[in-house]
Amino acid sequence: MSKSSSYVSKQSDENGFIAWSDEDNQIWHELITRQLSVIEGKACNEFMHGLTKLNLPTDRIPQLEEVNSVLRECTGWECAEVPALISFDKFFQLLANKRFPVATFIRSREEFDYLQEPDVFHEIFGHCAMLTNPAFAEFTHIYGKLGLAASKEERVLLARLYWFTIEFGLLNTADGLRIYGGGILSSPAETLYALESDIPERKIFDAVDVLRTPYRIDIIQPIYFMIEQIEQLFDIANLDMMALVEQAKALGLHAAKFPAKQKVS
Repeated sequence: MSKSSSYVSKQSDENGFIAWSDEDNQIWHELITRQLSVIEGKACNEFMHGLTKLNLPTDRIPQLEEVNSVLRECTGWECAEVPALISFDKFFQLLANKRFPVATFIRSREEFDYLQEPDVFHEIFGHCAMLTNPAFAEFTHIYGKLGLAASKEERVLLARLYWFTIEFGLLNTADGLRIYGGGILSSPAETLYALESDIPERKIFDAVDVLRTPYRIDIIQPIYFMIEQIEQLFDIANLDMMALVEQAKALGLHAAKFPAKQKVS
């Protein structure tokens, strides 16, 4: 949801079919086969179970209806085809209606390892497997409803909740630390860093702490928050989150663990 994008999403035809190019499909193939090997033993069981249910093709980009048919049966969610960039109003409106926005473009080879804006690989591979899980799906739904009703100032704080759970959340399991956040699971570098590096701080999830923690979208994360089991997302969804937003506002931001982004003149 940046202000500008160099990508243009492909539009589906009247049957909901998107005509991906051979190069698009090849990039998907290379991305998914690489990431499937990277996440082995690192993704949480719920994510891996979701991948099994989705049965994503590795030789081509799936059509959204292929994903939707599984999501509808599991949790009542669907993917929604969107342009490369959408407004926060549209984003929250979609989540509040159990529709997960999927920008229908795939990254170029020049940005093969990392791009700031979410593409079809990030959205489908990174997030849709978890949307087959009832706790994750309910949390995402409640988050959308909160954001839709929130003020612009409140949305700034709520964005941190999304960032440190849905995008960059970790799960502290009996078998060790695992990943459930799609921002990590769609990135080979961050998958390894989040679990294996001794540099980042890994904190037990606390909602007010999360709401006070700044982040940058264009760096490897210096802080991750851990929950103990995926069902904990049900409990988080049922918190009086807007009251906690007010607490976080009163307490103020934590000091950033990263340098300020340099402005381009």
